[in-house]
Amino acid sequence: MFQEDVPIYRQIVDEIKQAIVRGSMRPGEKLMSTNEYAAFYKINPATVQKAFRELVDEGFIYKRRGIGMFIADDSADRLVERSKEEFFATVLPRLLDEARAVGIGVEDIVAYLRSHAEPVKEER
Repeated sequence: MFQEDVPIYRQIVDEIKQAIVRGSMRPGEKLMSTNEYAAFYKINPATVQKAFRELVDEGFIYKRRGIGMFIADDSADRLVERSKEEFFATVLPRLLDEARAVGIGVEDIVAYLRSHAEPVKEER
């Protein structure tokens, strides 16, 4: 289940963020408790606590004392926006550099995208 080269808490954080973006975890939804999460994945509860603490610090989940952890209302929108910013700041420039290196022009990339890409769904 977990990759050995990435800390487990980091993988939990990323897994929850991906679930929020995909919509399999929705705003206001309650997460498993720390102990339930630890038992389910057979990991130390402190590892889960560290992941939850990071998600709380970033504002993607919140704690209701005595009740549990919940997905914050604006989590999906903020995560999608963050992903877009990262794409334009890091992924796209690398792609363009690699394309230039092998002689692929911007026009060729745009033509390829137009012929192969599906329309982006704007449902948020």
